[in-house]
Amino acid sequence: MFSEIWIPIAGLGGLGLLFGLGLAIASKKLAVQVDEKEEALKALMPGANCGGCGYPGCEGYAAALAKGEADPSLCPVGGPVLMEQIAEILGVEAEAGESKVALVRCHGTRDLAKDKYNYHGIEDCFAASLFQEGAKACAYGCLGLGTCVRACPFDAIHVNEDGVAVVEEDKCTGCSKCADACPKHLIDMVPKDLPVTVLCHSEAKGKAVKQICDVGCIGCSLCAKVCPVDAIEMKTNLPVIDSEKCIGCMLCAEKCPTNSIAADLENRKKAVVRPDDCIGCTVCKKACVFDAIEGERKEPHTVIAEKCTGCGQCVEKCPKDAIDLI
Repeated sequence: MFSEIWIPIAGLGGLGLLFGLGLAIASKKLAVQVDEKEEALKALMPGANCGGCGYPGCEGYAAALAKGEADPSLCPVGGPVLMEQIAEILGVEAEAGESKVALVRCHGTRDLAKDKYNYHGIEDCFAASLFQEGAKACAYGCLGLGTCVRACPFDAIHVNEDGVAVVEEDKCTGCSKCADACPKHLIDMVPKDLPVTVLCHSEAKGKAVKQICDVGCIGCSLCAKVCPVDAIEMKTNLPVIDSEKCIGCMLCAEKCPTNSIAADLENRKKAVVRPDDCIGCTVCKKACVFDAIEGERKEPHTVIAEKCTGCGQCVEKCPKDAIDLI
């Protein structure tokens, strides 16, 4: 009786011990090697999975970083703080990239731009664009149906009451999700501190633009003509601004007849020379392309406020740091 009970139990116990030992050995032999560096990087990631870094989500970016295949400065959500943390883990130095935001290159609202017909359909820009390129008379204009809004994971873009998408720069991380979603391709990623921006995407000629939109670029080239540093080039009837050449004088925006170039003209800065610090070297006077600085050699110079554009060239050139922009 005793053997009939305990022999099966002992057999089952032995099999359990054998299988357990086999699993323990297999777990050691077949264990997946964990990259501690990659795990540490994953823990740092913001978890937005926006794809702004160019990799498939935060885990994909962390894996690429651990392999040395990605730059530490690519995450638009984490910004400089995350970049420094990544660089510390990787043991490298990282330089902050240029901060970018989304820019909607259209401000043709319902009052300023004409429609071809009244659209009553799916609230989606791509769907609407399938029929005659959308209801807006301008084939390049914003349809205002919110496809970009739904694509943004940070609630940084909205369609205003006038039917045009507008970006909230303080919320925008530069992930480019909205730009990818726009079927009109009129959302661009631009440097955050650009002094002037082109708010039109139409490649149509001036006469055609005038017939359908009051604020569209008519390709008159006036902006390029008045630019003192040749920072503007006309391409397919649109001005293209070279951000490296642009000095922020805002003359292009000031002279644009259709207001299709935007700049904060109301808060335009003016240069002011501190007379006690100025040695009258005339460096600032020579640097000013607007003839906005006057004064004799070895005498304190002054700025002619009416001519000053706030471009800051005199500030950069002054050897005594005697000029302020206010």
